[in-house]
Amino acid sequence: MKKINKLYLILILMEFAPFARAQKSNITDIIPPLKLISGAADTVVVSDLFYLPEYNVTFPPVKEFKTEYNKEKGILVITPSESFEGISSIEVKSGADTYSIPVYVRKLALINFTFKPAKKYKSVFLFGSFNNWNRSAVQMKDENGQGIYTASVSLEPGRYEYKFYADGEELIDPANKETVPNGLGGINSVLNIPNSHSGKIFLHKLEMNGSLFTFYLETDQSVKITPANIIAFLDNKRINSGQVHINGNRISIDLPKKGLKEAKLFRAAADIEGLVSNMQMVPLSKGKPEGNSAPFSWYDASIYSIMIDRFNDGDKRNDKPVIHDSLSMKANYNGGDFKGITKKINEGYFNALGVNTLWISPVNDNTDNAFREFPPPHRWFTGYHGYWPVSADKVEEKFGTFADLKNLIAAAHKHNIKVLLDFVSHHVHQEHPFYKEHPDWFGKLKLPDGRLNLRLWDEQRLTTWFEPYMPSFDFQHSKEAVEVMSNNAVWWLKSTGADGFRHDAVKHVPNNFWRALTRKIKEKIDIPLHRNVYQIGETFGSYDLVNSYINNGQLDAQFNFELYNTALSVFIDPSRSFSDLNNEIKKGLDVFGTVNLMGNIMDSHDKNRYMAYADGEITLNQSDAIELGWNNPPEVEHATSYEKGELYYAYMFTVPGLPVIYYGSEFGMTGAADPDNRRMMRFGNDLNGNEKKMLAKVSEIVKIRAGNSALRYGDYYPVTADKDIFAYIRSDFYERVLVVLNKSEEEKDADLTLPSFYKTVSAYDLAAKTGYKVKGNIIHLKVKPRGWMILKLK
Repeated sequence: MKKINKLYLILILMEFAPFARAQKSNITDIIPPLKLISGAADTVVVSDLFYLPEYNVTFPPVKEFKTEYNKEKGILVITPSESFEGISSIEVKSGADTYSIPVYVRKLALINFTFKPAKKYKSVFLFGSFNNWNRSAVQMKDENGQGIYTASVSLEPGRYEYKFYADGEELIDPANKETVPNGLGGINSVLNIPNSHSGKIFLHKLEMNGSLFTFYLETDQSVKITPANIIAFLDNKRINSGQVHINGNRISIDLPKKGLKEAKLFRAAADIEGLVSNMQMVPLSKGKPEGNSAPFSWYDASIYSIMIDRFNDGDKRNDKPVIHDSLSMKANYNGGDFKGITKKINEGYFNALGVNTLWISPVNDNTDNAFREFPPPHRWFTGYHGYWPVSADKVEEKFGTFADLKNLIAAAHKHNIKVLLDFVSHHVHQEHPFYKEHPDWFGKLKLPDGRLNLRLWDEQRLTTWFEPYMPSFDFQHSKEAVEVMSNNAVWWLKSTGADGFRHDAVKHVPNNFWRALTRKIKEKIDIPLHRNVYQIGETFGSYDLVNSYINNGQLDAQFNFELYNTALSVFIDPSRSFSDLNNEIKKGLDVFGTVNLMGNIMDSHDKNRYMAYADGEITLNQSDAIELGWNNPPEVEHATSYEKGELYYAYMFTVPGLPVIYYGSEFGMTGAADPDNRRMMRFGNDLNGNEKKMLAKVSEIVKIRAGNSALRYGDYYPVTADKDIFAYIRSDFYERVLVVLNKSEEEKDADLTLPSFYKTVSAYDLAAKTGYKVKGNIIHLKVKPRGWMILKLK
């Protein structure tokens, strides 16, 4: 081997040194907006904002904000001025570059709650969706001893559900007639807080010409719009006001050509004296908005959820149910396996349906024994579902071999399908070597007061055990446990070739674990292998709690259960208005962004099947769905129930976020609570006529989303939302799509007024393949009972 010239080597190192330094200081994550309260200090973990190998950054002083950065702790304290309200930005300097972070600042309303019960209570607390249903956070006081309890809470505008907790009893507000079922067999009171700014404001996409993007600002504010009212960002760089051109309500923004082809996101919003519009988000690919011809991005994902044991039996040799005299087959292994899923991939089932992402239940080896559930009536279960792991690196032998799992993922990739593994980080089974050899990694089952720390979902959120035989990790006090489990997650990705994770029980795992895991994924997979691992979590709780795990340093998304709860109630209850669902959608977009990766569901392995509600077998406030599933499992009796299912799919596949199909729901499989909602999957001739018809319709809906970029990247503009009819428009810079839903049992006439500046002349029904004329900005439609229409506007 020839000796390398030392001078040449020094020159090479000098040439690449600036590049290496730039790699260490370049911020490539798109920094999400911060949401702050006027005059209130807020603390932000900087690694949640963006990834850097080392956080040698500074935050220059900015008008309207006070910033204090503690490099050792990695936290930034931001305090907006008390007088400021609206949208602005702060700056962060890293290396030679300065980046901008969008910041929303709002003022809170002080809301007074009053409770006058019929009897005297020793203690009364206020709890609700605004404090993650914490029963001890807000104590109400009877100041005058007259039996009237009061409490005040500062809240943002929005819709909240709440109750009173009096001497251990949950009570609705007797003075508030607005209530909703809570999905747990009870009722919650509802509070709607209007926005302090009553004006209308919406920023619409109009057209693009090269690097010039034009919007229209719809507003009832009688002010002259100037470039100062517009804030825009290309990736993390704020666009100079000189590049913003105003012509009445038309706003044109000329994007800087330097770096445009490498840019990932263009954002723009308007602010009129604190009244802030929607933030338009335009994902980019090679300098153009993402569209149907762009490479796959996670915004394109349509997810299909599979419980391995209940999907398809591809290898009878590994059918080995647990033998136990008190064990029902509903709670035992039914034979589904890796080869069964691979068979359906190769047969083209998922391609025919139109989905492009599979989420498969946990693959880890589980205990071979049956265990008794702690709550009465103490039934016996196995780990057929995969959530009782006893190994960190072995797969469940009843599902197949490690090679079978890798073949499944390889087959999926060959069919252009991504695969998400279900990772369990909260707990292991008591037979797991981790618990046997390292009990110090885990929390204690008994609390100091002698109670068992079992299923205390909110009271002991980060330490509670799910069962006495499922020890919960204590990540807050065991760095070794964090290191081992985060390494294990990375190992599964690298060893199998999977594309991401669905994470179990996220809210019961502290943030420090997710930060450690995501940093390792970026450093060991995303950056060196040029991949983009997607992580979606499961959290039942308030928007604030759910969102506290979604950022560049933790997870990409979570399932939107708050939206699901409202959607379920609105679609099933004839008396509830679509206006409630519209408000919930807008609340979610305000929290997660107008283009987001949140998971939208119809049902899941933890929820009653939607068809059981649609068919009237289960009511919204029914509390005995578990016993119903065991003793009198529902069957679909009405043909119209399948149309109700199709209607929900038309909604779920046309609103912002990623739609998630739970296996079998595509043809209307029914079921009560777990385990009845986990019946064996059926295919082909095992489906009846109504099920085959629904399957074909759902496939059509899935493919409409896949073929129309506005349904994946577009904004959300509601046209009407009343008791029966819901209509909204999704727009990107390529197309506009109008969605119309009718949940009533009667055909409805829908006369819809479209924005005049859209200049719409016709509409084309993408399902029925029929056209409609638009006259004077009004389109007249007849919508069938339980019907839906998805129309492309021209």
